[in-house]
Amino acid sequence: MRVAFDTGILLAALITSGTPPDLIYRAWRKKAFELLTSEWQHGEIRRVSRYPKLRKYLKPAEAGTLVNGLRRQATVLQELPKVELSPDPDDNPILAAAIAGGADYLVTGDKRDLLSLRKVETVKIITARAFADLLGLSSAN
Repeated sequence: MRVAFDTGILLAALITSGTPPDLIYRAWRKKAFELLTSEWQHGEIRRVSRYPKLRKYLKPAEAGTLVNGLRRQATVLQELPKVELSPDPDDNPILAAAIAGGADYLVTGDKRDLLSLRKVETVKIITARAFADLLGLSSAN
């Protein structure tokens, strides 16, 4: 199974232990599925992790460790097709990675824009909780 996470899911996994983003991130680390990412997303992780509102929860070094782990263990897409499908243009590179990588799922917490699309081409767009349920994970595990 091939999966893409939006950047918010990856950062939430670092910030909040035991939550669906954390559980699915740990499942990926145990090779439960193939994670798709991109050079674009690595840059976004570095940029967003430096926002003042996140700095009290997340150190830039933790974001760097995340990016290094993604480079080693995830499938990193170098080139992304041009996609203009989301109401929020900032989401289009995540959609592009999911489509280009042949993802089965795009996991996001973005209710207003990404989740409202529900499906793009063959990519189902779902919440972290729904994906955790799909994998049979719960906070009790």
